[in-house]
Amino acid sequence: MRTPQQYLRGELVVVIDVAELERAAVFWSEVLGYVREGQSEIYLSLVPADGAGVEILLQRVTDTKLGKNRLHLDLRTADLDAEVARVLALGARRLTEEPVNEAGWVWHVLADPDGNEFCVLQPPSHRG
Repeated sequence: MRTPQQYLRGELVVVIDVAELERAAVFWSEVLGYVREGQSEIYLSLVPADGAGVEILLQRVTDTKLGKNRLHLDLRTADLDAEVARVLALGARRLTEEPVNEAGWVWHVLADPDGNEFCVLQPPSHRG
């Protein structure tokens, strides 16, 4: 049973613009462990496998990505190196050669196959 992520007056959905729905669906479903839920020629919905949480709606667009995203996903993990390696193997591209370290948080900036930036972060509580 699907339980959408709520906000004050409805459901929260994150939309990612992509050039190719199938390529993006394979990438993001593998990265997030999400499953497909409905598709049209322009949209493809990905939802958590257990049904609870934020829906990711992939939207096919014809325009080319220009500049840095003003909104991005953060993937917080206990093992930064392992998670970055896993996501790179799925088709991401690393945008930071060295991890960024700020206030105990350590992260890399990566890009999905469409060039959309996202971060993989290790919180201070998981640092040795």
